[in-house]
Amino acid sequence: MSFSNLGLSAPLVKNIIAQQYEKPYPIQQQAIPAILQGKDVLGIAQTGSGKTASFALPILEKFQHTEPSRNRFVKALVLVPTRELAVQVKDVFHAFGTDLQRKVKTLAVFGGVSINPQMMQLQGTDVLVATPGRLLDLVESKAVHLSQVEVLVLDEADKMLNLGFKEEMDKIFALLPAKRQTILFSATLSNDVQSINEALLHNPVIIAIEAESISPEQINQVAYNIAPEKKGPFLRHLIKQGEWQQVLVFVSATRTADNVADKLNKNGIEAAAMHSKKSQGARTEVLQKFKKGKLRVLVATDLASRGIDIELLPYVINYDLPRSPKDYIHRIGRTGRAGATGEAISLITPEDQHHFKIIQKKMGKQVPIVNAEEIDF
Repeated sequence: MSFSNLGLSAPLVKNIIAQQYEKPYPIQQQAIPAILQGKDVLGIAQTGSGKTASFALPILEKFQHTEPSRNRFVKALVLVPTRELAVQVKDVFHAFGTDLQRKVKTLAVFGGVSINPQMMQLQGTDVLVATPGRLLDLVESKAVHLSQVEVLVLDEADKMLNLGFKEEMDKIFALLPAKRQTILFSATLSNDVQSINEALLHNPVIIAIEAESISPEQINQVAYNIAPEKKGPFLRHLIKQGEWQQVLVFVSATRTADNVADKLNKNGIEAAAMHSKKSQGARTEVLQKFKKGKLRVLVATDLASRGIDIELLPYVINYDLPRSPKDYIHRIGRTGRAGATGEAISLITPEDQHHFKIIQKKMGKQVPIVNAEEIDF
């Protein structure tokens, strides 16, 4: 099946091809026609399954046949849990919206940066991608109005609820018109997500895309037993010896992220840290450089990694093991996407060994373990 079979116009299909999308993912095959028909949609799908395009493409298509938004009355609202995801979703709209007959203005708004520039840019915005807290700030300032929203999208609803946005989301729902199209995407169908579904969605088309195997075949996993004090030198050895480019390194703390990035830079490997203590501007700049291949190594904490969605990321390294098997899956799932192969490497200290056994048991797969002490580095 091709995108042209889903009800999308020729100019939009041309943009899709320009973005090197060859064929629609399963969730796109089902969601795009349903959204174009004006139906509510409940989609259960993992990160990396192509869900952003699933709602961005039909919204762009629908808005080709409508008048631009009036003043500060946005027509589509996309709620997301993190700043990085807000920027990522906005970028998808911009990429697919190039050179369309009717320009669809899309803006991402989020906290952690000055509100004034966002207020000024809201004029004429059709699609607003927002984190809940900043959106309510803008509503309170009368910088944006939600009474004419035609399409509401909740992206990664489970994460928004986990991060404690339920009260803010309820306030936003109360400001929206009753007659609208609602699209909800979530990785899981928890009780909270189900309650939102029952409260907001009207006879939704339910799309459940089974998660890929917890240990996708495309991901080559390997672990190295190593002493804590040797992790830094060994990391640098792996990257230099393999001539690896575009490497995502996961650490457990912001201080570790900064230290690891500093050591890499001092040893001639261009690297940058991304974590919650960095300014939003710095985080956005670093992420864009990494996505474009202009930064060799990105060192990130789990929270900061939520907006990292790179289709052909070749290497993921667990410098520190995550707290839970679920986080481990999330990390290694950054690579091995879209049919490409990927490498996931974990550095295991003596203290980590028991925990790593638990991760492997939960994952249902034994990971080859190499003794780093036997490697000359």
